[in-house]
Amino acid sequence: MRAHQIMTRDVVTVTADTTIIEAAAKMLACHVSGLPVVDGAGKLIGIVSEGDFLRRAEIGTQRKYPSWLQFFIGAGRSGADFVHERGRKVAEVMTRDPWTVSPDATLQEIVTLMENKHVKRLPVIRDGLLTGIVTRANVVRAVVSLAHEIPDPTADDDHIHNRIVRTISQTLWRPIGFQVAVRNGVVDLHGIITDERSRQAAIVAAENTSGVKEVHDHLYLVDTWSGFYVESEEDRKAC
Repeated sequence: MRAHQIMTRDVVTVTADTTIIEAAAKMLACHVSGLPVVDGAGKLIGIVSEGDFLRRAEIGTQRKYPSWLQFFIGAGRSGADFVHERGRKVAEVMTRDPWTVSPDATLQEIVTLMENKHVKRLPVIRDGLLTGIVTRANVVRAVVSLAHEIPDPTADDDHIHNRIVRTISQTLWRPIGFQVAVRNGVVDLHGIITDERSRQAAIVAAENTSGVKEVHDHLYLVDTWSGFYVESEEDRKAC
């Protein structure tokens, strides 16, 4: 799945001359947390987001540095903060040269860029012009759309068993003495783990296997230092 398949196409935008009040009102009216800033030709020149309105003089949230720190901050940084906190137009508070993606960017590339650059939205650019925007909400919708179960004619018990074993056997966290029992789509997991996180990983691996209806956890947690072991919560409740 690529950017052009999940992006929002009818993008709400503002210009550099849009006032702060107008931009904020547009965000609220359109239920968005950020707006691309474009010039007259539709070329992206920046992004203005909710974060740009957090430090504002109108609401008394401007930065207040201790007097001893002001010397190290310098006049340039102090002046930039002043403009950001009191600027009246979008051009004075927006983030310039924002990170962007092409329409053919993959979901992997999009998510990696969002994580590495700590951004919540990525404008989609084709031939220098804004054609859409991908937000975290778009990614979530992609997860939902891909998560719809598609009937698998090969998802009988034997296939389910083999797929779970094959998936988990290729991991570093695979349980010791791992065994799987499957009956009518109901899966029972057996084996020994040395870390609780391996339990959840094994359950998720089973749940993501086509045809699985239920997963029962019978994995033992063993402390490698003492040899002390603990049954799964499911087995303890059954006692």
